[in-house]
Amino acid sequence: MIRKIHLRVTLPAGRPRRILARVWWILACALLLLRPPITARAQDIHQTAKAVDEHYNRLRTLQTDFTEIYQGAGMERVEAGTLWLKKPRKMRWEYRSPKEKLFISDGKAVWFYLPAERQLRKTEFRKLDDLRSPLAFLLGKAKLENELQGLSKVVDQPSLEPGNTLLRGVPKAMADRVSDVLLEITPASQIARIVLTEVDGTTTEFRFSRPKENLDLSDGRFQFTPPPDVETVEGELGQ
Repeated sequence: MIRKIHLRVTLPAGRPRRILARVWWILACALLLLRPPITARAQDIHQTAKAVDEHYNRLRTLQTDFTEIYQGAGMERVEAGTLWLKKPRKMRWEYRSPKEKLFISDGKAVWFYLPAERQLRKTEFRKLDDLRSPLAFLLGKAKLENELQGLSKVVDQPSLEPGNTLLRGVPKAMADRVSDVLLEITPASQIARIVLTEVDGTTTEFRFSRPKENLDLSDGRFQFTPPPDVETVEGELGQ
């Protein structure tokens, strides 16, 4: 009998829409209940960032292979080599593929050398405006949550390796140039990948592999004496 009554009742035109809206509202509330609390997610991000800070702050030196991928203006450039870092702010990037080039900082001065062009560019570290420079602070006392505003966990894209965590934030020191920084972090709290997205949409990605920590690296590795007959240009380094 109840079934017959329901078949004969004519609902107002707006009633089905209101019922459907109510159903969707109930489903949305149920999905929210299934998500971890905001405080729990924030705590998870805080713990991940803290673990990364502690890992790199205890390092004196770092050696790692790297792949640099640049995408912008309709082109892609892939380069590879080896990176050495040493406290404080010392770094040496040896590019070997597809062509050799050298990027060195002793913490005060920075050199960018192109052997094929026999050209050397030099500037002061404090004047450095280069996407490679933030990596040197991985061996300092920096904190991710201080360096990156709005640090959050990335859930809309997969990590390169299963089990890794993705974090995203906006760098305070380069906010006028870089709109977004993505970090891929291993279960051992090592940074395996950094992706910097600039305000014009171009991206520079660094992938790191085979890291070796706390090696005995001499300061001489981070010094540079130009070969004879090399043109030296003071100012911006270029790419």
